[in-house]
Amino acid sequence: MKIHLVNPSDTAFGTAVITPRWLYVLAAATPAEFGDPVIWDETLDPMDPMKIEANDVVGIGIHTGNALRGYAMGRLAKQRGAFVIFGGIHATLYPEEALTLGQADSVVKGDGDIAWGAALVDCREGSLRQIYEGGRVEAASFKAARWDLLPKNRYMWASVQTVRGCPKHCSFCSVWRTDGQRPRQRNSDVVLEEVVALRRRGFRFIALADDNFYPVTLKDMELAERQGNRARLAELRAIREERFELMARLSELPSDLTFFTQITMESAEDPKFLDAMRAAHIRGALVGVEAVTAEGLKAVFKDFNCSGDNLVARLQQFRKHGVHVLGSFIFGLPTDRPDTFNATLDLAHQSDLTFAQFVMLTPFAGTVDFQRWEKAFGADVPNISGTPITRYWLIPADQRPKMFMPHPTMNSEELRARTQSVWDHFYSLSAIWRRSNCTPNLRARLAFIFISKLYRQMYASTGIATDSARRNRASKWARWLAVPCRKLFQGAPMPELQVPPRHGTALHA
Repeated sequence: MKIHLVNPSDTAFGTAVITPRWLYVLAAATPAEFGDPVIWDETLDPMDPMKIEANDVVGIGIHTGNALRGYAMGRLAKQRGAFVIFGGIHATLYPEEALTLGQADSVVKGDGDIAWGAALVDCREGSLRQIYEGGRVEAASFKAARWDLLPKNRYMWASVQTVRGCPKHCSFCSVWRTDGQRPRQRNSDVVLEEVVALRRRGFRFIALADDNFYPVTLKDMELAERQGNRARLAELRAIREERFELMARLSELPSDLTFFTQITMESAEDPKFLDAMRAAHIRGALVGVEAVTAEGLKAVFKDFNCSGDNLVARLQQFRKHGVHVLGSFIFGLPTDRPDTFNATLDLAHQSDLTFAQFVMLTPFAGTVDFQRWEKAFGADVPNISGTPITRYWLIPADQRPKMFMPHPTMNSEELRARTQSVWDHFYSLSAIWRRSNCTPNLRARLAFIFISKLYRQMYASTGIATDSARRNRASKWARWLAVPCRKLFQGAPMPELQVPPRHGTALHA
């Protein structure tokens, strides 16, 4: 019985930006008696079904975006006589889809750190259950990824997780519903061990793949103090102190390491935290800006963000403290108007954003937006090729609409064209060159141009293009750019690097 782990994808670039961490976590969660699993990351190369034999176990992890491909992989594995087990966010939300469309023998819902191994043992014993409730395991039970199984020279960035869960409740996001709103924070020892293992292998760039790297805000603590809730205040302070301890230890690692994370804009009000990030070599962060108007922020339950000139000032705080921002914006909100697009572009420039992404509003499964959207149809759900639009992930990509939620003033094509125009202007060569002045020398500026163009091809042209020919051209450009970009990120291995010792830290209230 051989174990296979599959990350489905319709597009293989040959080189990937960030390691799909879950593959290597489940590899660690695979009991030793089953041997090392075979890992198939289809963002690199398509899976070869001929390598799957009867009675093998094929684990397939899916999110909404790759569910259709995942179900096809499940059916292929069943044809080869394998046992098929699905997991991931989408399988957690829709286990019946995986059981029927993916021909799964079993589905692991929630975290797989413990449940995956239990499912494998049951499969070997002939007692495999249809559903395994992985739940939300505590941080002490998180598995450290098996980075020793990584293929060489295929990924630009590595990934390490420090915390699961996000206390926010944004309407477009499912994280707080699937991973919970209580931060489950890993001990700094295990985080540092993973980071050092990756730097030993030559990785210089590492994404801290967290739901929210800033789980406790200053306002959270102020509120607990005003309420006289001493237990809550002590809990929040402990979480915050662990963040500072982690960053202090990261700061002792080699200076050529660069970290990137995901964080809320409230951290811009916390200069001590931003300074600690800079000292810890956390040079960049994805910040969900979402909308540039107060009305737009209210529409997505994110009115804790700023808008207008206050938003510009808030975003500029990151750069002043040495943290580069990848700003994320959503187009297609009901409050958007034709002038919203240029206003967003202008704000992105004024705010000194190093990178930006402009996504079209999509009702992702498991979100508040999805529930409202699905409910609005009632019994009158339109179909495309026999599939209800409310199950759009089951519609082939070339037939799937780009905009699902009707807009009060603009049609789908206008929204798509205006969104594409913003991508084109922000990532024009002249705009990229101006932003590249944040780099220290000419070589770095040229690297910045390559990376910016690759990012645009991977995340704009392949996702917003209206036909398969344009998507294929964009994919070819991305594959061509990926190889030199990957080499820019590589460093010399440091096999002798050791984990910095733990030090006591002062409370950063």
